[in-house]
Amino acid sequence: MRIFHRSLIREMTATGASALAALSAIILVSLMVRILGKAAIGDINPEAVFPFIGFGLLNFLPVLLSLALFMAVFLSLTRMWRDSEMVIWAGAGLSPWAWLNPVGRFAVPVALLIALLSLALIPWSAQKKSDYERYLSTRDEAAGLTAGTFLETAEGKRVIFVESMNREDQRVGNVFIQSNQQGRKGVIVGLDGVISVAANGDHFLVLDRGRRYEGEPGSAEYRIVEFELYGIRLQPGEAGEKVTSARMRATSELLHDQTAENMAEWVWRIGYPISALLLAALAVPLSHVNPRAGRSMNILLAILIYTIYNNLIGLSEGWVAHGRLGALDSMLLIHGGMLILMLALFGRHAARLPKGAS
Repeated sequence: MRIFHRSLIREMTATGASALAALSAIILVSLMVRILGKAAIGDINPEAVFPFIGFGLLNFLPVLLSLALFMAVFLSLTRMWRDSEMVIWAGAGLSPWAWLNPVGRFAVPVALLIALLSLALIPWSAQKKSDYERYLSTRDEAAGLTAGTFLETAEGKRVIFVESMNREDQRVGNVFIQSNQQGRKGVIVGLDGVISVAANGDHFLVLDRGRRYEGEPGSAEYRIVEFELYGIRLQPGEAGEKVTSARMRATSELLHDQTAENMAEWVWRIGYPISALLLAALAVPLSHVNPRAGRSMNILLAILIYTIYNNLIGLSEGWVAHGRLGALDSMLLIHGGMLILMLALFGRHAARLPKGAS
């Protein structure tokens, strides 16, 4: 019987790897579009684009691995049913429960990896992302200047744009600055300039050969001043208040301080590896398909069960956070209910097979 173990694990591995690659590509493209869009309008520093994409992809990995595992088991066994291989194995005396052996050997390492991600790496990633955001907020305007992008500073009271910039000598070209001071708007245009550092560490943007236009919106009275040199102090960054949420806390801290918020986070984290194992086992009876009947019904049922199950895990986090259910009660309700459904489907599946195979 080791033959069907090896062949099934090999097929599930290939199917799961393909599914994971496809799902990761979809998520990666979605993250890139969203984050690059924010960087284009100045909401995100350009140098933070790739770190933020990495943080986002890591946050999605437990979901991607769980879905890829479910698809690997479900699609592999469905293919064997459609090619009548399962009928042959059933005739040889293999019961539906026998398929849990190779499925478990394939699913348990993946579930352990999901547990490592959800219980340890994701809270670490959330903390590092928060620290990185605070680091970016402490940087002054000089560090935020990037060629071809608008930099909005001083709570929207000043906008700086440089067309070109050389990081080596700190030279900038074609500078546009709009500021709003005491109800009067000013626009400064300079052909080129340089970022200099004063003795006290303050950064200044010194412009060569330009003009300053100053006046009130809607009024024809404007003052135009031409200059040879014009210095603008670049504001230093201020670190925001450090915020520590339950998502950033280590799992041991959540269990030590069992508040409603912390236990809701723990339910969310532990739910991923548990659901991955249950869904992998559930895929065995769900994969049963009659080759002479419609082939889409089991696929629709699998999609429906997966969607409802994952939504219930998300809802259970909210129930625990608001004190409507305890953490253990929530897990017994959601995962215990799925376990009962799995056993019922196994029993129904075994009843359909010849008596010698059940």
